[in-house]
Amino acid sequence: MNIRLLATAAGTMALSATAVQAPKTAAQTAKTASTDPDDRRPNILYIMCDDMGYGDLGCYGQQLISTPRIDSLAAQGIRFTQAYAGSPVSAPSRATFMTGQHSGHTHVRGNKEYWNISVLNRRYGNNVDYSVVGQEPYDTAHVIIPEILHDAGYETGMFGKWAGGYEGSVSTPDTRGIDEYYGYLCQFQAHLYYPNFLNRYSKALGDTATVRVTLDENIEWPMYGPDYANRPQYSADLIHEKAMEWLDSRTPDKPFLGIFTYTLPHAELRQPSDSIYLSYVDKFGTDGEMIYHGSEGSRYNPTDHGHAQFAGMITRLDTQVGEILDLLDRKGLADNTIVIFTSDNGPHEEGGADPAFFNRDGLLRGLKRSTHEGGIRVPFIVRWPGHVAPGQTSDQMFAFYDLMPTFADIAGVENYEERYRNPRLADDHFDGISIYPTLTGEGVQQQHDALYWEFHETDMIGVRKGDWKLVVRRGKCSLYNLADDLHEDHDVAAEHPDIVADLKAIIAREHVDHPSDFFRITLPE
Repeated sequence: MNIRLLATAAGTMALSATAVQAPKTAAQTAKTASTDPDDRRPNILYIMCDDMGYGDLGCYGQQLISTPRIDSLAAQGIRFTQAYAGSPVSAPSRATFMTGQHSGHTHVRGNKEYWNISVLNRRYGNNVDYSVVGQEPYDTAHVIIPEILHDAGYETGMFGKWAGGYEGSVSTPDTRGIDEYYGYLCQFQAHLYYPNFLNRYSKALGDTATVRVTLDENIEWPMYGPDYANRPQYSADLIHEKAMEWLDSRTPDKPFLGIFTYTLPHAELRQPSDSIYLSYVDKFGTDGEMIYHGSEGSRYNPTDHGHAQFAGMITRLDTQVGEILDLLDRKGLADNTIVIFTSDNGPHEEGGADPAFFNRDGLLRGLKRSTHEGGIRVPFIVRWPGHVAPGQTSDQMFAFYDLMPTFADIAGVENYEERYRNPRLADDHFDGISIYPTLTGEGVQQQHDALYWEFHETDMIGVRKGDWKLVVRRGKCSLYNLADDLHEDHDVAAEHPDIVADLKAIIAREHVDHPSDFFRITLPE
């Protein structure tokens, strides 16, 4: 395979960044690295897939898709039934995980793209691509998880989707505490599973910035149309291979943080025609299959077997998770590694996906981009031998922004808020509460007064306090009691004006106006 590198981190295009550039990040001012040559602190392996719904795994009730390895992972640890993403869509949900801030505080609150203002002038064979790709950068004045763990002496690797800054911006993996990165810097590029290029940053290889890795076997063929099927380099496999190489190079004497943000099962619905995919073609047949004619503008290629493709992509992901777990076993790392599996938001209906077909019980209302339960409640599984008792199910309510304090507790980083709060910012928010006590049974689990979400593209806000759930759309409030109306069918706002007033007061408290006009939201009256 002939791989060609194209540097993209310096001066590719003059784009204005709204992220605040601090002279130094908060992480650079709070050194906590261990000097113990035999550092036995726990490893953390965080696997976040893309657009998998709450009911898409066997251990969460799925009947049509085979997920034996993830189901086994759940049996070996704890399966959460009330875990929430940070947002109903990709980039802001990942931002809440990275920053420990909910979407009323964090800088990235939506999928603001930079590819659509750049120029289609980068040629790959007979294909043309954007000269700059990526999303709105994370605020460099606010610390993110890999910076904290890297500063604490952890080796850090990230493989998959970044979505925290465009090429050449102030926030790319090489600038944010990550030693090794391979994947899609831009989530729009991830719409192609057989892309023209992927991105890489490797400290071990001497990279000084994030670079493009051209996939020369792919660019011999068009990126859209019938001949697209001849492209051989499947990104989900390439990313998984790099993640496995990095994991295989870990040793027991140095703790690591692995953030595996795999793109499966996001659209486009394409994959190799191997036994995994063909087994579902045989299972579902062609009657009633989801036929999708493609969308060149969205970079979704056509598919004649949407159901088989989607199911196969989830089983392919399950197989990859199994390979990760097997490698941890072979290397003797499993007992000292906490493994987390989750999804970035609810299920999608893009590229030919048909979530109603697979989630026939209709347990939750709403899909990706909705602050109803179906858009934000996600599968969440944790295994940690010797610390998390196996076979548990927990209804503890939490959201992605609770993972920063949880990871800090696991890594032994004390008082992280005080150490990393940036004094240059008038109010540098940290919104999370550690779920370490729920995981280990040690200590008393604190609880949020309420959980909060906002998303500007659909102009929706969500607040959950106990069993009460307020959904605000274009300023109009609807109230649901999830204890007896999990599907959010019965709006009882008129019957409980006091509850509505209380939850609206939480919105007024938690929403901070964004410093730009990027992510405007309609607040309730």
